[in-house]
Amino acid sequence: MEQKIETTKIALFKGKKIRKTLHQNEWWFSVIDVVGALTDSIKPRVYWNAMKTRVKSEDGIELSTICRQLKLESSDGKKYETDCANTEGIFRIIQSIPSPKAEPFKRWLAKVGYERIQEIENPELATKRTRMLYKLKGYSDDWIKKRMRGIFIREELTDEWKNRGAREQKDYEILTAEISKATFGLTPSEYKKHKNLKRENLRDHMDDLELIFVMLGERSTTEIHRTKNSKGVPKLKSDANRGGRVAGNARKELEKELGRPVVSKNNFKRLGENKRLTIKNN
Repeated sequence: MEQKIETTKIALFKGKKIRKTLHQNEWWFSVIDVVGALTDSIKPRVYWNAMKTRVKSEDGIELSTICRQLKLESSDGKKYETDCANTEGIFRIIQSIPSPKAEPFKRWLAKVGYERIQEIENPELATKRTRMLYKLKGYSDDWIKKRMRGIFIREELTDEWKNRGAREQKDYEILTAEISKATFGLTPSEYKKHKNLKRENLRDHMDDLELIFVMLGERSTTEIHRTKNSKGVPKLKSDANRGGRVAGNARKELEKELGRPVVSKNNFKRLGENKRLTIKNN
């Protein structure tokens, strides 16, 4: 069951978190998390290092060669390069782990891989799964529609950035911050602090109006990129500021009419077994 709706996700295997990320259109899993899930080791990183040494000594195989260093989010909320392996690589690694959990894990891993293949062949399945996950968390149908539309608008924007010269994740973060600052007067990190969030996804804690202005800023930026045919991060950043200002001006006009700010400290939280959508005032 997915816990985060983004390129980098956390899956669960029998209550254990397994971080994974999409790389070259396939899932790559954190080896440390897999080792921890299968061995219950309190120091899975030490276990993994010892295991690599043992396998090389016994079989002459370098397990590191089937891994790649990919950035995954750590417990401190920052992303670090981590040993990751694709489905085939993980199957090879768990062959060297003497654990009764290995067979159920193989079945789980095969299911995760199969679901990804299904989603590639029919992208609508991924959308349906995302909707279902939000529904299970207690979000309203109206909110889910806006959130899903926002995801689509965001993907269009990042595709434009990629095609127009933004390459690194850092570039995307800079451009996103530019839009957010012009739209709300806050960068995403400042916005999260305002809402008293840590590792949570900021947009999953926005209300309807906040989501609408996010969409307006990002969609405006996409259209400005296309109209100006901008290339390179400096020009994209200038466009991002303009797109954000479009949404920011609209926000200020609405705030005058409402007599209150759009930016809120409210958080959406799932409370109780009834999975109702609630708002917590900080």
